[in-house]
Amino acid sequence: MCRSNRLFDLLQTLRDGHLHTAQTLAEATGVSVRTLYRDMETLVASGVPVIGTRGTGYRLPPTVTLPPLTLTPAELEALNLGLAIASEVADPDLKSAALSLTDKLDAVLPETAVAEADAWKFTKNPFANTARGFAQMPTLRAAIKARQKLRITYTSKDGAVTSRTIRPLHMEYMSRVWTLTAWCEWRSAHRAFRLDLINTAEALPELFTDEAGKTLADYRP
Repeated sequence: MCRSNRLFDLLQTLRDGHLHTAQTLAEATGVSVRTLYRDMETLVASGVPVIGTRGTGYRLPPTVTLPPLTLTPAELEALNLGLAIASEVADPDLKSAALSLTDKLDAVLPETAVAEADAWKFTKNPFANTARGFAQMPTLRAAIKARQKLRITYTSKDGAVTSRTIRPLHMEYMSRVWTLTAWCEWRSAHRAFRLDLINTAEALPELFTDEAGKTLADYRP
């Protein structure tokens, strides 16, 4: 498994909010504990607000508070998206402004939200180009709201490009990677798709309704 896919799997595991030991995470991803420690350091350096240290375990906090404001998940998503876009444009002034803004955020964010002063900077990114998935967002958001099936082409972990029909359920931003949680009719199972690996997304003339076992509430990372 390539490292970016392994890091993504770690995020999927940690998103349940529970405490996971390094040994458990290492066994789940098929690496040594020493490698797992390096992976966690990479996630923290790339902006993932991981809580925990070697010997105690790791978890992701459920909320982020920005004094004197309390941000909702949607508001934090919008903030992170704006910073991610600004940090990757060609305009050097805009890139500089984005990094300056992250410095100001670092100064006021609580320690539980950002583990290190550099955590919100964009010099390190273990995932693919995040901007690649932005083009699909209008189609994905509209399909989620309308409960409309999608036909997507997707680059899987082994590099194979597949075409599949999905029921889009939820889209979220975890640090620097956007994910789409969906029911995949090809696999007959829930899947979390990285937006930067979705090549195309086409809305189908078919709506879907809740079915037992196929809803967002049924999803277990």
